Amino acid sequence: MKNFKLLPGQIFPPTSVTGIDGQELNLHQADKPGNWRLIVVYRGAHCPVCTRYLGELNDVKASLEELGVDLVAVSADAQDVAAPHIESIAPDFPVGYGLSVEQMQQLGLYISHPRSPQEAAGPFSEPGLFVINAEGALQVVDIANAPFARPNLASLVMGLGFVKDPKNNYPIRGTLVTTA
Repeated sequence: MKNFKLLPGQIFPPTSVTGIDGQELNLHQADKPGNWRLIVVYRGAHCPVCTRYLGELNDVKASLEELGVDLVAVSADAQDVAAPHIESIAPDFPVGYGLSVEQMQQLGLYISHPRSPQEAAGPFSEPGLFVINAEGALQVVDIANAPFARPNLASLVMGLGFVKDPKNNYPIRGTLVTTA
């Protein structure tokens, strides 16, 4: 598959994985009708920066809920790696595992090969963050190729509060597409 990039304003593609709880987890679907959805793609259990970020997500979850934004995280880890890692973090939001290379490509994520079998069992996604609005369109897209390049969560929550406030009439940004 050639390089693919999701565009702001585009409908987020239907994407499902298995949740740590064993249930199907639809990444694209908010938990409550009318809510927005924040999807955080993390590298996996091997990444200490990801572990810290997942903990920080717990800290902002209540603020996201107040804004009507549901939260979910996902990685390419296998169940036997993801479950103990997530248990040690104890997030208060759904976490999925088993994101396939095809799904990573469909989402336009950067993909890395492990440096050794101890790092990861196979290819994994670098960080990605997607905010899907109530209409199912991509409101915010942030894709990185390194574990330390991620949005500051306090700034993200503040920005989403501004964007979601109807009096600001804030449009989806980054929608200009040119042809070469």
